[in-house]
Amino acid sequence: MKTQPIILTDQEIDRIIEMAWEDRTPFDAITAQFGLKEQEVIDVMRKEMKPSSFRMWRERVQGRATKHRAKSVVDDVRFKCALQKKISLNKISKRK
Repeated sequence: MKTQPIILTDQEIDRIIEMAWEDRTPFDAITAQFGLKEQEVIDVMRKEMKPSSFRMWRERVQGRATKHRAKSVVDDVRFKCALQKKISLNKISKRK
């Protein structure tokens, strides 16, 4: 029995592409947020990108440990800005 295809809005497709390009965003995060498996993400990228951009992305992602949580040596996969402690009420304090 086939499963129903997932219908994605343009905004969701843009966000999936953005997350797929990010080095530290694992495919598991895309699966959790959008319900797409790794192969489905690859299919979206192939369909939505120019062929040369898709090939560049595939070379970049292939074998990258941070894109696969099980292979990653990074425990905390969230990005933290070096200025994070200085940010208060959505304003960045002046550097001294």
